[in-house]
Amino acid sequence: MLLRSLFILWLLLAGPVLMLIFGNLNLEGDWSNTNRRSANIAPSPETPEAIIQLYSARNWNWRGAFFVHTWFASKRSQQKFYNVYQVVGWHSAGNNSMLKIEKDIPDRYWFGQRPQLIKEIRGGKEVDQLIDKLETAVAKYPYPNTYRSWPGPNDNTFTAYVARYLPELRIELPPTAIGKDFLPKNEIVAISPSGTGVQLSLYGIAGVMIGWEEGIELNILTLDVGVDLLGLAIKLPGIGRVGWT
Repeated sequence: MLLRSLFILWLLLAGPVLMLIFGNLNLEGDWSNTNRRSANIAPSPETPEAIIQLYSARNWNWRGAFFVHTWFASKRSQQKFYNVYQVVGWHSAGNNSMLKIEKDIPDRYWFGQRPQLIKEIRGGKEVDQLIDKLETAVAKYPYPNTYRSWPGPNDNTFTAYVARYLPELRIELPPTAIGKDFLPKNEIVAISPSGTGVQLSLYGIAGVMIGWEEGIELNILTLDVGVDLLGLAIKLPGIGRVGWT
């Protein structure tokens, strides 16, 4: 029993430890001096088509060894700017809402960490209609004034909530998006964020998810271990998805 417990603990913490040692994380310095420029991933806002994107980036400092920050961006047809939708924890000071909807650069570095594009969809009227649904989901998010890094609700709880509202996007959130398994209103059962499966979750701390997009994920103390048989990949705490992109 002891050996089994030690093995599980090693499995959960080995990835974050490796990220601390070998990952390109910002562990020193002042966050205010970090890179917040565009990563040159998003199409120019002059692009006439409608666009929805979802990004992730490692968190600032040691937290980046464990989890990522995720956010949405959108641009309507013929619109010359992007809107960015995200939950930011430190905006809680002064009773400000942590849910931010702003005209902004969609693919900013997240305080020195380069973002990765998780999902992108482009088109015309049909994508404009999805943006309508996205903005409805954002407005309905039940925790705009509540933030807990662990186990949630947090920034990744927000993106998972919006993703469930738009199953057309079939979004698979990274296993390092801690908080994505925190289900609103103390629910225990829900569809997976991709809309292609189901999940059981006990306050985001423990659970299981099975989905066509996600594969099989086990949530142990908010750290996800899983396998994607369809995508030929494994999912490890701290490290994330290893295998085919």
